[in-house]
This record gives sequence, C-alpha cells and structure tokens, in this order.
Amino acid sequence: MTANHITGVIVDVCIKIHNAIGPGCFERVYEECLYSELLKRGLEVKRQMLMPITYEELNIEDAYKLDLCIENKVIVELKTVYELHPLHFKQIMTHLKLLNIKNGMLINFKTDLMKNGIHRVFNNRGRE
Repeated sequence: MTANHITGVIVDVCIKIHNAIGPGCFERVYEECLYSELLKRGLEVKRQMLMPITYEELNIEDAYKLDLCIENKVIVELKTVYELHPLHFKQIMTHLKLLNIKNGMLINFKTDLMKNGIHRVFNNRGRE
C-alpha cells in the first residue's frame, strides 16, 4: 500500500470521525477512534510508540512518543488546539527525521471543517 493511499484513508476516516463527534473532545478520544477505524480497514497501526534518541554516548530509551504510525510509512500527530503553531510542524518533522520516514500528517480536530485541520508534512530525505 502506498503512502498516498494510506493518507487518503486517513483523511476519509478523520472526516467521518469529525462529522460524528465534532470538534469538542480530548485528543485521546480522536486517537482511539482513528486507531479503531484504521484497524477496521486492515491497516497495521502502532499507537503511542515510545522512541529512543541517542545523543553522543547517551541513549535515552523513551525520549519521545508518536501518536500513530501506519504501515511504517506514515506518522500521524494529532492535536486538539484552536490554532496550530509552527512548533507543531517542527515536532512531526523531528519524528520523521528520527525514524527516516518520508510522510507525516498533522491533524487538528478542533476546527469547524475537518479539511482545514489536515496537513501533510514531508521529510524529503526519508524513505517511502
């Protein structure tokens, strides 16, 4: 399955969830719903992945946490904020670089129209 196909499925599912629930819940609610819907569609989904970072000689085992990793091809970072900040985009870019993955999505459910809350993020040096 290509990253473009996966992101298309993610967009469809996010719109379905947003239409059913609306913009007023906690991030964990949307994460649970998205996780469930993606599994129903037969996708491999890792959730709340704790990831290590190595800094010089220091190895920090649980340095950061990914919301969702789908098919080891797309990382999804979920937010429920009134306005995305440039730091949110840098956060997912850091995750993409550390995992050497090309495709990411920053999704904010606290929006009137779901399409305005969906953003693709690319690490041009990452693997497909």
